[in-house]
Amino acid sequence: MIHSQLIKKQRMILFTSIFLVIATAIISLGIGYSSVSYDRIIPTILGNGTFKEEFVLFSIRLPRIFITILCGMALALSGAILQGVTRNDLADPGIIGINAGAGVGITIFFLFFPIDAGSFVYMLPFIGFIGALLTAFSIYVFSYEKGKGIQPIRLVLVGVGFSMALSGAMIVLISSAERQKVDFIAKWLTGNIWGADWPFVLALLPWLIFLVPISFMKAQPLNLLSVNEPVSIGVGVNLQKERMILLLVAVGLAASSVSISGGISFIGLMAPHLAKSLVGPRHQLNLPITIFIGGWLLLLADTIGRNILEPDGLPAGIVAALFGAPYFIYLLIKKA
Repeated sequence: MIHSQLIKKQRMILFTSIFLVIATAIISLGIGYSSVSYDRIIPTILGNGTFKEEFVLFSIRLPRIFITILCGMALALSGAILQGVTRNDLADPGIIGINAGAGVGITIFFLFFPIDAGSFVYMLPFIGFIGALLTAFSIYVFSYEKGKGIQPIRLVLVGVGFSMALSGAMIVLISSAERQKVDFIAKWLTGNIWGADWPFVLALLPWLIFLVPISFMKAQPLNLLSVNEPVSIGVGVNLQKERMILLLVAVGLAASSVSISGGISFIGLMAPHLAKSLVGPRHQLNLPITIFIGGWLLLLADTIGRNILEPDGLPAGIVAALFGAPYFIYLLIKKA
């Protein structure tokens, strides 16, 4: 039974998180290389803007904002699930190699398979999912110890090793590719929000619509998986079944996100920790907050990055890493 005061606190923090997302989105709408005056945003949305204002708002700003928020939400939720399933506070789809696995799959598909322009956008999440799933399975096998289950520290070390190896494999793959394709993969590696158009929103949205409710429905099993295995077995949890379902959900969320946003790390590490520090470890309470904090963090990183250097800006993945890497080191020292 969750105390009513804690539920009230959760709702207040949830509304605050939503407000931060909306406020940052409004700020992001009006600033950038091609800016729109804030007093012209509402008239333009209502159809009374100039051609330039409508083009900037509807073809550049809004799709990018939606993509960034959705990708941040997916990465944050994926990180929360991975931390619960592995009982490791350092788990993050970028840090432990899942994002890199999706990247290798996308790189191979982009370089060596015939691409139909009409279906390319919608194929990317599936290709990324296959690459990420194979990587996650390999990491799981190497991190598992018979009789003891997954070893948390070993999982991070194996994941970091896979991430570095797969990033190297991507560089080898593109070393002899065409310049245009090399530029695309290079943007992906830096976490540049390259898929900033409405078809990418439509490609990503079904994954979240399907996987987010499953995550919420599995909040109680995730609570039990976060404690030690004997306790979980004692209360009747089918460990292997629940773990496999949740890992598939986490991989699907991460792969669908990074296939469009690029190789972004640390959002899935920071957002769950912030949510847990605010409302505690129960996933029924912290998962909704995790989602909105993740969306806000990536939107904030992208907004800052776009306006640091003009006209191209700094990739959101680099900005997120500037904040996330020190936090990861802090957690690593804390656990040591």
